[in-house]
Amino acid sequence: MLRRITILLCVLSLSIPIAQATGTVPPAKDITLQQAVAGSWRPAANKARDVYRHPVETLQFFGIQPGMTVIELSPGGGWYTEILAPYLAAHGQLIEAAPPKADKFNAKLKAQPEVFGHISKVIPFVPPGQVDLGTPGSADMVLTFRNTHDWLIDSPETLDAVFKAAFEVLKPGGILGIEEHRARPFADARVTAGALHRIPEDYMIAQAIKAGFRLADVSQVNANPNDPEDINVHRLPPDLAGPEEEHAKMKAIGESDRMTLKFIKP
Repeated sequence: MLRRITILLCVLSLSIPIAQATGTVPPAKDITLQQAVAGSWRPAANKARDVYRHPVETLQFFGIQPGMTVIELSPGGGWYTEILAPYLAAHGQLIEAAPPKADKFNAKLKAQPEVFGHISKVIPFVPPGQVDLGTPGSADMVLTFRNTHDWLIDSPETLDAVFKAAFEVLKPGGILGIEEHRARPFADARVTAGALHRIPEDYMIAQAIKAGFRLADVSQVNANPNDPEDINVHRLPPDLAGPEEEHAKMKAIGESDRMTLKFIKP
């Protein structure tokens, strides 16, 4: 009887998954967007902006899935990176396209390897000269948040180069997701980009269509009807770059009115 029990225990032990038997865990685990946004690794100051930036709703609108290959353009301080990196860690790939001298961003990645260690790679991205995003047709999604006005300030050709690079790297059916400070409709885009750091939505859509994209959907998730759209976005929170006497008024407005656009490569 003892021998039969011993044999049975041995058989049962062989059926236990290796990770459980050895006590090891996978290097990354599945988490939801909600869990990524609520993550303890996100600074309180960044979480405080969720009420204006709506990261869960924005990324859901773009159609992100955990197994995708996603390229984030010009991540700045990494506000969205700290959400995208853990969300895609288990099954997807996150590629960061950043300026080579993005010291603050690079320091952030190095300081939290447990959060950012699964980023597939960081590639140099300096439009219009350095815009190679990878093998053509290799990405499922390209995302950019409040960057397009900077490229337009440089020149319309610079913005065109970014759209072209995104189109080339995406697979057929791939998604380009854009969030940008919104200017008044049909305003002069070069003027509003330079003076206000805003772009009219109609101009943005036209430029993407010119690059070959199809407009798939428009969301008002990041709209702010209190924003008059005729002031420089840096006067609004969080920067409050204007005179102190206007800060209370700017806080009452909140962060800028923003377009949220989803394009598809046919």
